[in-house]
Amino acid sequence: MERVLHNATMADGRRVDVHIADGRIASIDPPTAGHPPGMAVDDLDGWLLLAAMAEPHAHLDKALTAERVPNPEGDLMGAINAWMHAAEAGEFTYENTLERSSRAMELLLVHGVTAVRTHVNVGADTGVRSLLAVREARQRFDGLLDVEIVALTHSPMTGPDGADNRAALAEALEIGIDLVGGAPHLDPNGAQLTRQALAAATEAGIGVDLHTDETLDPSVLFLRDLAHQVIDSGFEHSVTASHCVSLGMQTPELQATIAREVAEAGISVVPLPQTNLFLQGRGHPTATPRGLTALRPLLDAGVRVAAGADNVQDPFNPVGRSDPLETAALMIMAAHVRPDLAYRLVSNDVRGVMGMAPVTMSPGDPADFAAIDAESTRAAIADAPMSRRTYRAGRLVASADQVVAIHRD
Repeated sequence: MERVLHNATMADGRRVDVHIADGRIASIDPPTAGHPPGMAVDDLDGWLLLAAMAEPHAHLDKALTAERVPNPEGDLMGAINAWMHAAEAGEFTYENTLERSSRAMELLLVHGVTAVRTHVNVGADTGVRSLLAVREARQRFDGLLDVEIVALTHSPMTGPDGADNRAALAEALEIGIDLVGGAPHLDPNGAQLTRQALAAATEAGIGVDLHTDETLDPSVLFLRDLAHQVIDSGFEHSVTASHCVSLGMQTPELQATIAREVAEAGISVVPLPQTNLFLQGRGHPTATPRGLTALRPLLDAGVRVAAGADNVQDPFNPVGRSDPLETAALMIMAAHVRPDLAYRLVSNDVRGVMGMAPVTMSPGDPADFAAIDAESTRAAIADAPMSRRTYRAGRLVASADQVVAIHRD
């Protein structure tokens, strides 16, 4: 099936026709009025055409529960406790987890996302029920949205008290997951949790994505331990460290040193501005930290960095639109990056973290696009218009149109 995206505006301002064949860009040419008979032509009428966005860190099993699971404390432990209390009370059934995660995937797709990595709780109390529900939701979007699933293990994972949680991870691996997760900073023995995660992932032949140092406490620094363990063990699969908040609390010299070690280990880092701006810093009434990692030292060291939204409308983050343009805007304002880099952090850099080919708008690239009714990348991030088209492998998979009217008497 051949398709032409006619009269699209590229990020550099050019007007073009993008020819697609076999799910990839065949050519990019000046706009022409005539096209071969039988060819599908989508007239974008000057809309901005960008690489599709992607979400590197979601919690689809928790999404859209803010009304049902309040977090009065507003901090990380308040959110964890609220969620666990609701889970123990039977608040989350297979059916409502399936429907909520499906709705969250739909929201991502409509906003221009074609790939998402989601963490899903796996532990002794709830077993693998949420994992099974999210897997079924993923099937509903087969061919529309690429979904990677990380088993987010409960704490503790180490010692005698972690036996049941380790059994839950074993069951999840048997069912099938894409990456092993966990949170070393929440475990009594974080270094041991990291060793266990790397060992389990090695045996399964998959990567790891760990919630790492989601704290402003500078004495907590499991990111460095992760880098050393990856290097020393020769781990051969992908490694991602999400959050890495405490790295931002180190001296510039130590930030640079650790960034070089992370680069040597080949670890990707995922900052999550929305949720960490909400959860972190509540105990710092003066010069409140932003809860972000040391972005510039990581980029300067050559670390692959991608930005995500994390939680969406749940006890960890009561707001959020499932829109990476919101994440990009926060990276501009809170992390001081330029709009072009902010967009790359929520599009091609995410694809890199997920092991997917980039969309550089060149022949041969995957035809995964977000078409947005905006004049520039900066304007798209600033206005976040809902008039959008999402293309995956050259096929239109989602659309939304925003209607605006001014009524004067």
